[in-house]
Amino acid sequence: MNKSKNQHVVKHPDGWAVKGAGNERATIVVSTQCDAISFAKKIAKNQNSEMFIHGRNGRIRERNSYGYDPYPPKG
Repeated sequence: MNKSKNQHVVKHPDGWAVKGAGNERATIVVSTQCDAISFAKKIAKNQNSEMFIHGRNGRIRERNSYGYDPYPPKG
């Protein structure tokens, strides 16, 4: 069973936060979205999971997969 959690970069009152999927608390809070993306990318690569980047409005604006994709596109 895969224990990795997808990582989400979300707006936080103190800047930007990285949260594991389903977690109440942030893993880390940093001042810029760029720093949060960098941190989330390292975690996602380490855990072979996905990273979701949310915009200021909370909607997902980008998604990157660093895990095993069981259905790779052909061609």
